[in-house]
Parts: sequence; structure tokens; C-alpha cells
Amino acid sequence: MSFLKQYTSVLEKLNFTDMFAGDFLLTWEKERDEILAVFTVADALRRLRENNISPRIFDSGLGVSIFRDQSTRTRFSFASACNLLGLTAQDFDEGKSQVAHGETLRETANMISFMADVIGIRDDMYIGKGNAYMRDVSRAVRQGHNEGVLEQCPTLVNLQCDIDHPTQTMADMNHIIQHFGGIDKLKGKKIAMTWAYSPSYGKPLSVPQGVIGLMTRFGMDVHLAHPEGYEVMSEVEEVAKKNAAQSGGKFTKSNSMKDAFADADIVYPKSWAPFAAMKKRTDLYGNNDFDGIKSLEKELLNENAGHRDWECTEDLMKTTRGGNALYLHCLPADISGVSCKEGEVAASVFDRYRVPLYKQASYKPYIIAAMIFLAKIKDPAEILSNLVSRGQKRCF
Repeated sequence: MSFLKQYTSVLEKLNFTDMFAGDFLLTWEKERDEILAVFTVADALRRLRENNISPRIFDSGLGVSIFRDQSTRTRFSFASACNLLGLTAQDFDEGKSQVAHGETLRETANMISFMADVIGIRDDMYIGKGNAYMRDVSRAVRQGHNEGVLEQCPTLVNLQCDIDHPTQTMADMNHIIQHFGGIDKLKGKKIAMTWAYSPSYGKPLSVPQGVIGLMTRFGMDVHLAHPEGYEVMSEVEEVAKKNAAQSGGKFTKSNSMKDAFADADIVYPKSWAPFAAMKKRTDLYGNNDFDGIKSLEKELLNENAGHRDWECTEDLMKTTRGGNALYLHCLPADISGVSCKEGEVAASVFDRYRVPLYKQASYKPYIIAAMIFLAKIKDPAEILSNLVSRGQKRCF
């Protein structure tokens, strides 16, 4: 039990009661204590597994995933998180369902939730659609539970939407916390969240938006940089400004990758599509204007091509603090000379940080598991202690 005391003692000082029976959709909807509770439970679950103690709090039940975009890390992280806690992961394939035959969202949500304790959704491609869809699903299952259709109400976890990517940025932050030796060591640390060139178009804005929306909460100096015209949602920028003012941090914008990298402690070069273009793309799909979509794609690829110099190079890395900033990426990265001719990051930089990047990704299953745990358990500190006392081995 001694190895868990550092986590249970932290939980006993935090106020996160509103997370019970709730959803996790946007990080800035959560109080600071609730964010800290996720990090704490995630670390505790990891320690349990490392000590060969089963963290299973369920004997049965489903964790249903709905992926409306491609995924590797998040898909397997969600399945791993469900399995860690004792749930069976089941992917819902809309193409094999009755959705094509006119089944409504409310009906689908209830039909997949008879024995589901959590639903994880990725819907990130269309502005104004993804997060709204998640909230519609949440309302549908809550209504089903209130009407006695569902014995339990599944919690909703945002696995990436058009606005935020909370499981990714929370995993990123957990990695940063471990790297710098504690959350109290982050105040004043500069992170460069910069656009980077990609030979593809249409990448979601949710990672840069999630980063500026979360990391400004911890007194960090967050510098958002991108070429002119590659703006993110203005409302998320307002969230970042408010967070920085409250935490004593900074939120800076520029059109210079060089300025962003200068003396940075952390760099996060990542391509995304302009907000205006993504909004236009959503409207074109809504009107079934496929010729317009092809035209927009050509336009955006040409626009991207004008910013090939926005690449994370060895020379740029030398301008960071001590020339040794922590390099982050949500993966997969567009690696120059490897996955593409020219891309987001030089091959030599990526290769030097390959192991830390894989470790960064490894926090996501525990973050997702912690979100589920806090939504399903009223007294997490007590249950964590009980898991140790029970002493059920994970692997014999």
C-alpha cells in the first residue's frame, strides 16, 4: 500500500466529486482539481500494473468505441484502458449497422449501450459537428437511463473532436510533468505550439487547440505560431488567454516558427488546416459538393507548399533552451525523407526523440482509464487502496 499513498493522499485533498457519473468532453470544462485528479489516478493505475496488481474494477461490461476517422494510438489506447479496468472493448462500425437504413442517433446510442459503461468517440473532421455529435449521444443515453431502458448510464469520453483532443493533450501533459519532475516545475516553462509543413491537407485543429487550452492552465508560457491564414478557432484562443491570466502564465501568438522556438523548453511542431478552410470543407460536404471539395483540396495543398520552410530542423532545435528542448508530437509525424519528401520534422530530429515520443504515447491508455475510473467510482482513493489490499495478481 505504501507505493500508492502518494496518490491517495493527493486525491483526498482534491475536489472532483462532479466527475462522478459525468462525461469528459473538453478539458476547459473541467476544474483544475478535476484535471489533477485524472493525472493522479492515471499514475496510480500505472503503478498498480507495474506492481503486477490487477486494477480491474469491473467484472463485465462493454467499452464501446465509435471512430469516424482513422486511428492507431487512440483506438488501441481506448481498448487497452477498457481492458485494464475489466471492460471488453467493442468497436462500433457504422458501415455494418442499421444507420444506413435510417436508424436514428438516439436509437443507435441506446441499442449499443445495454451493457456499456463507457462510450469513446472520435469525430474530428467537420467543424461544428464532432463535439455536438458527442453531446447528442450523451443526451440520448442519459434519457435512456432515466426512462429505465439502460440499467447504467455510459460515460462519454472524447477521443478527439473538431474542438479538442483531451486524451491526447492530457497524455502530453502527463509526459511533460514526468519529464520535468512535477507539475509544480512547469510554471514559466515555454512551449512552442507551432504549425509545420505537411504534404497533405485537412488535418484537424484539435491538437493545437487542445494544447493551448490545457497548458495555459499551469502557468506555462504558451507560444502559438503559424503562417498567416492558418488560424485556429478564436473562441479557443480566448480560453487560452483567460487560462494564462488566471494561472500567471503567458499566451503569445506569432507568424514565426523561429520566434516560437527561441529558448523554448518544449516544442510541438504539427500541421493543421486553417479554421476557415475546415469550415468551408464542412459546408461543401454538407452540400455534397464533391467538385468543390476537390478544388479546395488543390487550393490548400498549393497553400501548404508555400510554407515548406516550416520544418523542425536541427538548426531550429539548437535555438531552444540549451539546444535540448523536449520534442513532442501526437504521431504519426510527417518525417522528411522518410514518410515524405519534405515534412514536419527532419529525420535526424525525429530519430533522436523516438523513444521519448513512444513514452509520450504510452500515457494515453492510463489517462483514458483514469477518466473512466473517476466517472464510475465515487471514492477513488478508497477503491485504489482496496485494489492493493485485494492483491489480485494481473499476471500469474
